[in-house]
Amino acid sequence: VQLVESGGGSVQAGGSLRLSCTASGYTYMAWFRQAPGKEREGVAAIDARSGITYYADSVKGRFTISQDNAKITLYLQMNALKPEDTAMYYCAARARTISLRGSTCLDSGQYDYWGQGTQVTVS
Repeated sequence: VQLVESGGGSVQAGGSLRLSCTASGYTYMAWFRQAPGKEREGVAAIDARSGITYYADSVKGRFTISQDNAKITLYLQMNALKPEDTAMYYCAARARTISLRGSTCLDSGQYDYWGQGTQVTVS
């Protein structure tokens, strides 16, 4: 199983980036991020079966997680970026079929597969 992220880069504060992750056939997919010296945190997640989304409070209203109609590619549209959004961003996928509730979707322990990460730097 290989998750491949793309779309990271450097941007000025207030700018936008869109991350992509190629993966399919999972029950939940999510984006996590980890800044130097900090723990990995869940940013956004999507129930691939229902399309229901979940967001960390820090990104609500600025980030949007989505998947394409074929459910092959996962996206994270990031708008109004702030310097504190600077981190390595990881795509994650869950194969287990038990449904998750609420903030559990942003718990890294609920995911089975991870990408290598893509760097986002906001200055």
